[in-house]
Amino acid sequence: MKRFHGWIGLFCCLLALTVFALAQTRKAGLWELTTTTTWQQSPAGNAAPSAAHTSQFCVTQQYFDKYSAILPPIPGCRVTSLVKKTNGMSGEMMCTGTMNGKITMESSSSDGEHATGKVHFAGSMQVGPNSKPVEWTSTSSGIYKGADCGSVKPLPMRDE
Repeated sequence: MKRFHGWIGLFCCLLALTVFALAQTRKAGLWELTTTTTWQQSPAGNAAPSAAHTSQFCVTQQYFDKYSAILPPIPGCRVTSLVKKTNGMSGEMMCTGTMNGKITMESSSSDGEHATGKVHFAGSMQVGPNSKPVEWTSTSSGIYKGADCGSVKPLPMRDE
């Protein structure tokens, strides 16, 4: 059960990365994202209550140029589609490993300093020796804090 709680914390943190915007309008630097995750089905077998989480992330212009968005860096997940739009993006990721399933993503940005996003995952997650069905939806809002990331390390580029 301790491992399960660790995954919930990891998901909340990683899901905060779901706020997206186009690279041309999004400012590189430190972003603060607040994400609310609602579990439609948790690995414990019930719909867990919503949880809000705020995190800071450092994003380089190179990262925005490649992805046009901040992507959830969940191990075992890879981008299968990414569509850039005038004021945002949409996309999908497929996950294999500890998590098996599909992530759908969408986002919009009102300007280079504010963005909102939504991520939905449906699939299963390995909990101990068992695979449990999982479904959650995460909504995020983000605000640009400045060009200096301080001690926050930049998000790594993905090997797709």
